[in-house]
Amino acid sequence: MPQLSIPTTRLDRIAMGLSGLCAVHCVATAVLLGLLASAGGFLGSPIIHEVGLTLAMIIGTYALVRGALDHGFFMQSAIGALGLGVMAGALSLPHDGREPIYTVIGVMIVALGHRLNAMAAENGF
Repeated sequence: MPQLSIPTTRLDRIAMGLSGLCAVHCVATAVLLGLLASAGGFLGSPIIHEVGLTLAMIIGTYALVRGALDHGFFMQSAIGALGLGVMAGALSLPHDGREPIYTVIGVMIVALGHRLNAMAAENGF
């Protein structure tokens, strides 16, 4: 029965390659986890949410009011205003699991208001 014979030099190269891959894996994992933890800490900071929501509310209000003045329909702005109110209410909540839920609900309502606003501007209804 023939035996599989792999030259020692080839086995050494394979072992060195696997060792190198292991080292790259260990370093890359540590670096990526460190970066993700830092990014998560920064992006999860309450100030980021407060500034971002405030800017979104300012820009959203401007766009909805301008749309209503341009095309003369106010229902779209009322729907958007409801969403902005939900977003504003989310700013007053503690930074736990409820704030993101209310923020996303508000964002979805504002998005609906903006979509209806755009349709009214395009089609005149």
